[in-house]
Amino acid sequence: MTNPYNEQMPDDPGAPEATDEQYVSPNQAESLADEAAESEALATDEDPLLAADADLEDAAEIADAEVNPDADGDGAVSDIELQLAERTESLQRVSAEYANYRRRTERERSQAGDNAKAKFATQLLPLLDDLDLAEQHGDLSDGPMKAFADKFRAIVSGQGITEFGAEGDEFNPEIHEAVQDLSQGDTKVVGTVLRKGYMIGDRLVRNAMVIIADPAEQAGEPEAGTTE
Repeated sequence: MTNPYNEQMPDDPGAPEATDEQYVSPNQAESLADEAAESEALATDEDPLLAADADLEDAAEIADAEVNPDADGDGAVSDIELQLAERTESLQRVSAEYANYRRRTERERSQAGDNAKAKFATQLLPLLDDLDLAEQHGDLSDGPMKAFADKFRAIVSGQGITEFGAEGDEFNPEIHEAVQDLSQGDTKVVGTVLRKGYMIGDRLVRNAMVIIADPAEQAGEPEAGTTE
């Protein structure tokens, strides 16, 4: 059993730190204030990428600015002013080259990401086709397969992969692959979808395989000159 009288007494028993368990010393308060200020600054700082883009725009504006060799505006250009103008123009050219390099690098990095997503999407297309066939046969009406299909399609959609090719859509030879043309008029629409197409943003991953039809046939209306 410990003797409380043997415990070491504080140097100043009446000091706030000895009598108040929640006492915060001035040094601790200053440290806490610094931490709070730093956290607030991090929370309110703008996106570094956006800041970099703004820097690039500023650099481009500086590069396009015309240099006036008459720095003091006295109407005469001294040797020092001429040298300063030449150095300024050189700096502007370097800034413009750097801005162009950064833009090209960002564009190439974005294209590399799109290529990786397109490759990923291509590997998933057979599974999506199987799900479409299963849905057509009524195998996805309920149960575990429907739950799996919903989650799988949500993952695909989350990657920016979108499907296209629906009956009644205007036929577009750039994204639709026609295996048969049953239309007779100038206006052509998608009559039957044999296989859906997919895109990532504006990038085409796979054409939709379709059969072309007339809009009247697609809407269930009789063609001109025919009777029901």
